[in-house]
Amino acid sequence: MRPTGIDLFAGAGGMSLGFEQAGFDIVAAVEIDPIHAAIHKYNFPRCTMIARSVSDLTAEDIREMAGIGERKIDVVFGGAPCQGFSLIGHRAIDDPRNSLVKEFVRIVTELDASYFVFENVKGLTVGRHRRFLNEIIEEFGKHGYDVRDPWKVLNAATLGVPQSRERLILLGAKKGLSIPGYPKENEVRTGSQKKFGPTCEEALGDIPDAEAFPQLLKCDEVEASAWGEPSEYARQMRCLDNEAWHHGYPRNWNPSLLTSSMRTDHSDISRRRFAETHEGQVEPISRFFKLPSQGVSNTLRAGTDASRGAFTSPRPIHYRYPRCVTVREMARLHGFPDWFRFHETKWHGARQIGNAVPPPMARRVGEEVMRALGAYPTRPEETLDLGDTYLLRMGMKEASEFFGVESPIGKRDRKSGARKRKQHEIEAALQTLRIAND
Repeated sequence: MRPTGIDLFAGAGGMSLGFEQAGFDIVAAVEIDPIHAAIHKYNFPRCTMIARSVSDLTAEDIREMAGIGERKIDVVFGGAPCQGFSLIGHRAIDDPRNSLVKEFVRIVTELDASYFVFENVKGLTVGRHRRFLNEIIEEFGKHGYDVRDPWKVLNAATLGVPQSRERLILLGAKKGLSIPGYPKENEVRTGSQKKFGPTCEEALGDIPDAEAFPQLLKCDEVEASAWGEPSEYARQMRCLDNEAWHHGYPRNWNPSLLTSSMRTDHSDISRRRFAETHEGQVEPISRFFKLPSQGVSNTLRAGTDASRGAFTSPRPIHYRYPRCVTVREMARLHGFPDWFRFHETKWHGARQIGNAVPPPMARRVGEEVMRALGAYPTRPEETLDLGDTYLLRMGMKEASEFFGVESPIGKRDRKSGARKRKQHEIEAALQTLRIAND
């Protein structure tokens, strides 16, 4: 039997996919955003999706919903949002805005998981935020878990991803168990020097140009025959070899279908500015970054959700075409294979990628947990059908009704205190940005 994992704050499923590819069965995932939950359910049909807040759940709830009884949970992983910092003399972990961190610790403990992986922004490791990180480690210790010391910030670009993306990874184990180590990182060099890992050109060079398909102005998928010669990395993303599935479940899918590729109808003026921008530079008006063909992407960001004003982070400019990259091209830069689908809208799709841990990064971390377990990953013989494509098209109202939960947008707007809560959410979002940029 394959080791088991549970994904908290799952989003679309970057960590779910990485740990599945490392050889774990992801038996349950928790995600409060119904749109994200629908995408996870589409891509992971065997995983129980729990579209609720972790604050409303107990380990018993999760076990019952997932139908796993008392089955051993080997690892719990996820990235709890950290937003508030207390005044001098108070513990930051006791700040109500950081309650989700304590909920993560609680659920790990209640599930009696052997291991945990806690992911968060690099900003948590520097300046005054470092005190909060120490409190998190102390909290795990109080609940019977040791944390790998020293902890590390990993860059996805050193782990086979064509994107510079730094994230704090805390690795923990129940006291008495072997603590996982960190994956070995490769050096990243570009230009005239030898480079390690895929470049933007190797990631995107074989994908047909979305602007060759007028129908992509109104939908996000089209049959495409003019695929280019794939690089080694692109072959993995297209699953052209059996090895590309790693130790995950193969999916039934249509490899000729170009998905998640709804176009942006740029103006002629914007196209001219994009064309005049040099690779690796920022276009001065839009402030969009132009991908370097022989380098890696800048960090792809999510923007904010509907409750915070629905601001979309800029997608980078393609190194070859005078346009922003599509959601599918973002997915390639993030390490999501082509069978993996996102919400059909550019806003939700880009947000799902920007919020995710790159799957190759998660896989490498998962392999270290597997090693600490003393287990040997196995390749499943079963091939899975993906979910109903209706899950990719839902609006917030439809997704909320599908999972039987209240719409986050409606919940915000109905009460008289909406304005005050809105201000609190804005302040929390600004604090998160400050942490990320420190």
